[in-house]
Amino acid sequence: MIRCRLSILILLNLLCAGGVVAAQDSVSSKKFGSKAVFKAAKNLKKSLETNDNELQTATDYEALAKELTDKNEYAKAEDYLKKALEIYTRLNHENAASTSRMLAKVQEMQHKIEPAISNYQSAGNLSVNKSLEQINFNDANRLLNTGNPRLQTNFVQSNIRIFEKEGKKAEAADAYRQLGNSLLMQNNKEEAIASYKKAIEKSDNSGDIAALSNEISKAYVADNKITEAIRSNEAILEKARQEHNTDLQISQIRDLARLYTAGRQTDKTGKLLEEAYTLAFKSGNISRAKDCLLALTSHYKQQRKDAVALSRYDNFLLNLDSLIRTDSSLVDASLFDITEGKIKDLEREKALQLALISNKNKLNYFLIASVLAMLVLLLFIVRSLRAIKIKNKKIALQSLRREMNPHFIFNSLNSVNQYIAENNEVAANRYLTSYSGLMRNVMEHSNRDFVSLSVEAEQLRRYLDLEQLRFSDKFVYLLDIDDTLDPDSVMIPNMLIQPHLENAVWHGLRYKDTKGTLRVSFRLQEQHILVEIEDDGIGLTRSRELKTVHQKAHESRGITNTRERINLLNDIYHLHILLEMQEITKDGATGTRVVLQLPLTDKHDFNRKNYISNR
Repeated sequence: MIRCRLSILILLNLLCAGGVVAAQDSVSSKKFGSKAVFKAAKNLKKSLETNDNELQTATDYEALAKELTDKNEYAKAEDYLKKALEIYTRLNHENAASTSRMLAKVQEMQHKIEPAISNYQSAGNLSVNKSLEQINFNDANRLLNTGNPRLQTNFVQSNIRIFEKEGKKAEAADAYRQLGNSLLMQNNKEEAIASYKKAIEKSDNSGDIAALSNEISKAYVADNKITEAIRSNEAILEKARQEHNTDLQISQIRDLARLYTAGRQTDKTGKLLEEAYTLAFKSGNISRAKDCLLALTSHYKQQRKDAVALSRYDNFLLNLDSLIRTDSSLVDASLFDITEGKIKDLEREKALQLALISNKNKLNYFLIASVLAMLVLLLFIVRSLRAIKIKNKKIALQSLRREMNPHFIFNSLNSVNQYIAENNEVAANRYLTSYSGLMRNVMEHSNRDFVSLSVEAEQLRRYLDLEQLRFSDKFVYLLDIDDTLDPDSVMIPNMLIQPHLENAVWHGLRYKDTKGTLRVSFRLQEQHILVEIEDDGIGLTRSRELKTVHQKAHESRGITNTRERINLLNDIYHLHILLEMQEITKDGATGTRVVLQLPLTDKHDFNRKNYISNR
């Protein structure tokens, strides 16, 4: 008798491991059989058969994809969404935006990040509603910054505010889940758990609730808070019982069983697994009952209760025939397989019809191709002219950048002459060494429109050190770079800041009676770098009063040069660099502040996008 039962046990384990039982050989083994999926497939088949309303066909493609998504069949859902999107795009229909967003979500669930980003961006561009546009671009930026969870958090929180305002519970639940993931990556477990709980409150999908509950449990267990994890699962289980949600009850009971096992409360584990198996069996779903049976018998084996495990197998086999007869999901899955086969046949027929139409209109296509070829040629000519125009602008930009300040050279040589006249050979040599080092550094990067922040900072330090040698009693300087900025990765325009430092020293600080301070700071603000140059010199008004005609012309040319360079950089590289100059007053003292807003550009991103675009 024991040998017989062992044989039955081995056979059942083999059958269950393969995902089917012997009585299921004649039906599909798909896991997502449901009436909703079959009904959606049936509607799509009908649309393809009539073949008189493409918009209805696209709607049915989308409806079937939604049902498959709810069953976690993301690959199939993606295929149908692509077909729906193709029709909507061809018909220029407003549903293209929402379908593109659905497609991006499905691709994200499959970790297809690049196509998901592309479809989120496409959905944003197609959205007629400003809120939807912002939501889609936030999601695209969230995926673009997968390595920066803190930045991802900002984009997700922006979406949450929009969803909460517009009352979109399902979207808000998904956004809270994303927020929980980002916070968890930042090791902020308490807030991550709070976000997961908010997602559960707003979700109506039992599968999503079960997954979120599992994330909460894992976060608690990671902190060795088994009791809190159990309490959280019990709360969700109670809600599932009140709503008579069998799927969610089973998943929560099994999760609770695992938690009790982790907490070494194995007596409660067995009772919970028995309850889950009973619920699954009564629900009439073979696959669900099989999973619960394996979990239950595995527990009994670990407890060395082989006889109890065998009795559960016996009970399952005795009732297997009646379970198969009542399991409607098997029939639904089989019907879906048949319907899906017919859908593919209809799609092939439609493709063949389109091919026949295509053959009949070859002449028209040839004419269209000829026109397109002319348009391509025209586009090539336009692009060539544009490339020449950009080249000319780059030459102008390089010319402006390489334009040397004659006052700077003259004053530098004058200072050396003064040191020589005073027989101060050491000071003269030190000054010439610093001056030549700065000039060599400038010339090495003179052919580049952008350099790394570390290179630019080094050039500024060399220049300010040189000016301190000349005006040692006039000022001190502070150069501060935000810790959140990586100087070796961030790219900024080459030598765009130096002219403002020269103005601060020569027209503000050197006329001050006491020693002044020059502050240069680089700060990260959202997607921009703010460069602030602040001095406590005599200010813009007093500086203008003291200048000679020649000095005024020189400063005007320096500012004009800088503004021309900014205009060219914005035009060539499609940037949005801003410059602001203002006189400031603090505690009765005057000064000048210059603020430059530069785009945040990563070195790798700079090379990938090829901002220099010598194409």
